Amino acid sequence: MGFVFLNKKGSNMNETIMNALGYAGAFSAIALAGVGSALGTGASGAAAIGAWKKCYAQNKPAPFQLLILSGAPLSQTIYGMVVMFLALTKFTNPAQWPFFLIVGVFSGIAMGFSAWMQGQAAAGSCDAFAETDKGFTNYLMILGIIETVAIFIMAFAIVVMVMKAS
Repeated sequence: MGFVFLNKKGSNMNETIMNALGYAGAFSAIALAGVGSALGTGASGAAAIGAWKKCYAQNKPAPFQLLILSGAPLSQTIYGMVVMFLALTKFTNPAQWPFFLIVGVFSGIAMGFSAWMQGQAAAGSCDAFAETDKGFTNYLMILGIIETVAIFIMAFAIVVMVMKAS
């Protein structure tokens, strides 16, 4: 049971709306992951700029590695894109729109938060590395742990979509 919307000719538009909601789920995976990546890279990028400024003020070389740390949150957008493409491939029955909407929205939120928090950790890493010039691999390991959350979410989304489509 659901809402029935009629167009001017009186025909049922329910399938059109179901398709739109299913596609909205697919697109929300990349959109929400992208929002998190933007927040994360914004935070880490601002920290890198501030750290470089300190280096320049102290006549120290500005470490290029800060760019690597700042870019870490971008990968969650790629994971959101993978989920989106698979959802677009597997969404063949309009009646399954609630499933694809839920998978897309919740996986996008989770990947987005992972990117955002990874950016916060990368911001601290930028500050610490620029000041000490030590610990780069340690900082990358921490960022990798945070990244793992998004990888698990993507893997879970892939598994449930493949199982649902079978």
